[in-house]
Amino acid sequence: MAGWLRPLAGTLLLLEVAAAVSFLHHRYEEMVRALFRVQSECPYVTRIYSIGRSVEGRHLYVLEFSDYPGIHEPLEPEFKYVGNMHGNEVLGRELLLQLSEFLCEEYRRGSERVTRLLHDTRIHIMPSMNPDGYEVAANQGPDGIGYLTGRNNANGVDLNRNFPDLNTFMYYSGEISGPNHHIPLPDNWKSQVEPETLAVIQWIGSYNFVLSANLHGGAVVANYPYDKSQDQRFRSHRRTANTPTPDDKLFQKLAKTYSYAHGWMHRGWNCGDYFVDGITNGASWYSLSKGMQDFNYLYTNCFEITLELSCNKFPPKEDLERQWMANREALVAFIEEIHQGIKGMVTDENNNGIAGAVISVQGISHDVTSGEMGDYFRLLLPGTYTVTASAGGYRPQTVTATVGPAAPSLVHFQLKQDMVKKAPERKASGTRTNNKTLQKKVVPRSVHRGTQR
Repeated sequence: MAGWLRPLAGTLLLLEVAAAVSFLHHRYEEMVRALFRVQSECPYVTRIYSIGRSVEGRHLYVLEFSDYPGIHEPLEPEFKYVGNMHGNEVLGRELLLQLSEFLCEEYRRGSERVTRLLHDTRIHIMPSMNPDGYEVAANQGPDGIGYLTGRNNANGVDLNRNFPDLNTFMYYSGEISGPNHHIPLPDNWKSQVEPETLAVIQWIGSYNFVLSANLHGGAVVANYPYDKSQDQRFRSHRRTANTPTPDDKLFQKLAKTYSYAHGWMHRGWNCGDYFVDGITNGASWYSLSKGMQDFNYLYTNCFEITLELSCNKFPPKEDLERQWMANREALVAFIEEIHQGIKGMVTDENNNGIAGAVISVQGISHDVTSGEMGDYFRLLLPGTYTVTASAGGYRPQTVTATVGPAAPSLVHFQLKQDMVKKAPERKASGTRTNNKTLQKKVVPRSVHRGTQR
């Protein structure tokens, strides 16, 4: 290349990068254009789909990254990010658009890390769960004085207080002996949730998600389940109670992964609050009912945390680049956390996948189930575990599995048909009735109306 052309080429390259990564606030139409631009730039590893519409008819778009978009590959885990659940908490929305562009650009330039991530993981990114609320907040602008303006959806409902309350059913069934996984929904649940919530519930029921985070604003901390305290009904709004899940140590590790990869979250002092290591148990902060985080853990196989990412719910556009640089590594590192623990296939004697097989880990009272193809994923910390796979009509199989600090261990199960014991019939109606009855009988009030989660 001629010497005089090299500076010109470099300038054009910088202009191209600057055009691709635009640090500004995206209204709905601009957000949609940004998503489709990424899809057009990386057509072979992306797909755009809508899980439904908001109250005002806006699509709830998801951008998928995978080496086989639209296809679940056996033993490849499913990951999701959800942003802008509260319409006025906008940083997560912009970060997820930046992340989408970053993954595409890094894949195109041959980044080994991102290429491996896209080949080994199916990533789903929803920049905005509440596009209607965002438009209300955006009309006010970053300099507006309405701290809660645009938080709720177009029907005035807080979407993070709108999921079926499975915590109450669990707590009243008994903390130790009661179910705390795959709790069935009450019969009338669809009439109690908003269109956006309904779309998300159906979405997470259609994909076997393993790990997730939802992005909020108003604080800087990585928050993990449970969000709702068992003692919520007995406590004043000024008191809190640490309420751990059976996977508490794992959740702490997941939260610390984000916190310590973030520019300053791990320091603890942010927005006038202090959280050790930049993480907190949700109920230890304040108790929250009907939240999405707990719902994921109690209804599906998905482990979800809540990321509070900025003191300012609607930061000025001048601050977006700094925030992106603070979160970029953390966003990627958290996705990589999906590759730990054990995974494998549950098959019958003819090597046919068994869907819905229950994977139990001795000493951890929270089970996961296999997907439609028979593959399962169980996030675990390093150690040695006794793991059992069971399914109706088959003899259970128990193995010992050792988990290392790096890639997940492959642990397959081949179940033999139980010729003696007939598979028990599922009595869904009984469980659903009890759940419905409990939810009618017990209607706890949220003891703290927090302005973050």
